[in-house]
Amino acid sequence: MAQSGVSGYAALSARVRAMHSYMLSAQDMARLSDAPDFPSLVSLLKQTAYGPYVANLKEDEITPRRVAIQIKGRLADVYNSVIHMAPGHIRPLLIQLYRYFEVDNLKAVLRAIVSQSDWEHVKDVLFPIGSLSVLPAQAMVESGSVGSAVELLNGTVYEEPLSFAMKRYSQEQNLFPLEVALDLYYWRRLWKEAKQLQGQDREQATRVVGSLMDMNNLTWAVRYRVYYHLSEEELINYTLPFGYHVRDEDVRAVAAGADIASVVSHVYPDIPEINSMLEAPQSGLPRLEVQLKRQLMKQCMAAFAGNPFHAGLPLAFLVLSNLEIQDLVVLIEGKSSGFSEDEIRPFLLKEAVAKA
Repeated sequence: MAQSGVSGYAALSARVRAMHSYMLSAQDMARLSDAPDFPSLVSLLKQTAYGPYVANLKEDEITPRRVAIQIKGRLADVYNSVIHMAPGHIRPLLIQLYRYFEVDNLKAVLRAIVSQSDWEHVKDVLFPIGSLSVLPAQAMVESGSVGSAVELLNGTVYEEPLSFAMKRYSQEQNLFPLEVALDLYYWRRLWKEAKQLQGQDREQATRVVGSLMDMNNLTWAVRYRVYYHLSEEELINYTLPFGYHVRDEDVRAVAAGADIASVVSHVYPDIPEINSMLEAPQSGLPRLEVQLKRQLMKQCMAAFAGNPFHAGLPLAFLVLSNLEIQDLVVLIEGKSSGFSEDEIRPFLLKEAVAKA
């Protein structure tokens, strides 16, 4: 174990378990799922830990987008609390995990520049990271061009990955190379931080981070082939050559045209009905992504069993908190669009796991 030992994790473990107790239960999810419409869903949310984040919204502010942004404020507070209490040796890993939302913000800023959106519109869709963010987001939006905005990132962690990708952007005027460069940089850095830990910290961190990374990497590979029809070489270049269970040969097999269901079954033998799910890959991929997230959720829930004095516990809790937000966004979008409970339920994560 790292130098901080049990004493360094005692307060963090207690805090994480306390916050975990406020996460939505299966009964909470059932009540939210049963809400007949979006206003009813918001009323029920006010009775949960998300209540303080939506209670102060004025009547004309209660829109699906605004409510989704407000509940993400709770996720930001959870991250900041865990990072603040974490032993110093795991804090860089937790901060890098948190930068996932900063990468999303950076993508949103770049898209806003291309679409010529103004700052007043953009600021309302950015994740509220707080003081840990290194993005001069407003200045980037107001710079007026992607090139000028990227120059404002000189001296930050994003300078290197974006400077190389800008060459291709300049040729094609397409944000795709920039976004892929950001994704690959983020995951490589996260994996490096996990691997730098020692002992049980490293073992538990690589299991949680690796499970998260595997899900994303395999999803990328399948999506690039099914939706984007990338060449074998491009697909390999735009994915990661390492992972926890997903290996380079798995990604290369997808890139080379191997049967997708066979590759997924090899990596995730516990996922049921993969062959039928992927008979039509374009329609089956969203269902596969739900199944992969459910597998990830089970991995994270396992971190709460046994010895709690390691990096895996806060990591697992933060990932679970993010998955809970994803469930709530599904409910918000589904209820506001008039979808029935039966139409929404297959895309929920927590409720399905609770019933397993």
